Amino acid sequence: MKEKSGLTSIKSASSKTSIHRADAAFLDLSISNSRIIVEDDGKILAPKDSNPDSYETFEENQLERGLKARHVSLLSLGGAIGTGLFVGSGSALANCGPASLVLSYLTMSTVVYFVMQMLAEMTTFLPLPGNGAQAFVSDYLSESFGFAIGWNYWYAFSILVAAEVTAAAIVIQYWITSVNIAVWITIFLAVIIILNMSSVRFFGEAEFWFASIKLIALTGLIILGIVLFFGGGPSHDRLGFRYWKHSPFKEHLVSGSTGRFLGFWTAVIKSGFAFICSPELVATAGGECRKPRRNIPKAARRFIYRLVFFYILGTLVISVIVQSNNPRLMSGSSDASASPFVIGIQNAGIPVLNHIINATILTSAASAGNSFLYSASRALYSIACRGLAPKVFTKVNRFGIPYFSVAASSLFGMLAYLNCSSSSSNVFTWLSNISTISGFISWILVAFAYLRWRRAISYHQLTERVTFWTPLQPFGAYYVIFFISLLTITNGYAVFFNFKAGDFVAAYVTLPIVFGLYAGHRAYEMIRNGKVNWLRPISQIDVITGLDLIEEEDANEPDPVAKNLLQKFWYWVA
Repeated sequence: MKEKSGLTSIKSASSKTSIHRADAAFLDLSISNSRIIVEDDGKILAPKDSNPDSYETFEENQLERGLKARHVSLLSLGGAIGTGLFVGSGSALANCGPASLVLSYLTMSTVVYFVMQMLAEMTTFLPLPGNGAQAFVSDYLSESFGFAIGWNYWYAFSILVAAEVTAAAIVIQYWITSVNIAVWITIFLAVIIILNMSSVRFFGEAEFWFASIKLIALTGLIILGIVLFFGGGPSHDRLGFRYWKHSPFKEHLVSGSTGRFLGFWTAVIKSGFAFICSPELVATAGGECRKPRRNIPKAARRFIYRLVFFYILGTLVISVIVQSNNPRLMSGSSDASASPFVIGIQNAGIPVLNHIINATILTSAASAGNSFLYSASRALYSIACRGLAPKVFTKVNRFGIPYFSVAASSLFGMLAYLNCSSSSSNVFTWLSNISTISGFISWILVAFAYLRWRRAISYHQLTERVTFWTPLQPFGAYYVIFFISLLTITNGYAVFFNFKAGDFVAAYVTLPIVFGLYAGHRAYEMIRNGKVNWLRPISQIDVITGLDLIEEEDANEPDPVAKNLLQKFWYWVA
């Protein structure tokens, strides 16, 4: 064994290679506190910079490992259900009508299904530490695309912090309108930043209970909607599909059938905010789990069923209990302080419950903002560790918190103060548009990366070693590319009917940002490193390194066996 410049070159033929999988995963796009390790002469070493000939003494990731399995399972689903459904759906219902609202969420669910399955296929085949959406784009397309998408994810997560803080401010105004909204923004931002600067164990525990409250409340709301549908409320007024009888597809911007179609398309665009960045969370968490080739496909299948259950039934309940022309819905009016769930409960004459649900939605908004700041700071830490951001963002404090990354990501939260000069609904729309398009661009590149991964699998004749294939592929990838590209291009179409500079910037500012990031890194690679290929050649896409190790790990780790009925039920759920 030979030491040089802090690295160790392994020469021993008796060394044993294995995968160290940490006890907990970090829910970001590429951070891993797991590594491939080599045991040689009593030393534990790990490859450095994916170089099979260079090793360093293995040290677990400097970030604190405080998340437990139950935290991961609830964070994955809870993080995917936020204020896009609880608050943002009100705007779609008011402008587009009940049928457009439900069909838009159903349509976006098909897109999310294919994105989830693409990520699950790639992760299941080679669930190496650190694999995730950003890594796939970098490995299967090019490092320049990976650079652009890494910063794009950080940007999207950071913008979502401001969007969720804005939503929280909107909700709290349901009770108090006399206090300047800047006060509530300051309080929420302070709480979120403090939680993210403290130990991740406290963060994980808080998010576990927040997510639990959110999911229990949404389940209760769906049940309540069914009860009101059949006339089980205090007034025994059977709602049925009463509110669907008049303008189920509202005309939007223009009259006639064209206006009704534009209403549906606007609802689809708005629904994207509710789903954005959710498949990536599950794929990354699954890639860090034990027995990944068993658990990742299971998580992918369960995830889409749960999302469809909560989102489709949730929007159906909203369309049944609230009339689309209710003046209190978020439709651009000054009175945009209540969510459609709360309005429906109040209209039904159920006392107190509206305050409880509004408090739950407030908790959900604060929780989602907290999760997004966590994800944003870890994404920035991750790209800094790869040398794609200033090294200062890799520094951590004694609690294992990358405090410079948290501070930089928090700055985007200050955009919520735009509420002080414009209506809450406008600011919420601006921020949701910006973050939604960032997520859309990422999905498009993930789909392209998936197609090239399939070509690499075929080129290297590894088809028989792929253990998880999903139906309707690669047609699903083409569908995602076409549909999401169309959504991205038409995201701000409404601005051309009544041009407003702020709305135009919010709808399209992400496109030049991502292109600028890609072009800048591409120019650097050409000038500095002499790389001329704008895509990594199929023959150079590495889908072989680590495959034998993954298959050995999978074969040597038996499936868990439930010891009792409770444990059997938990294995089925999680």
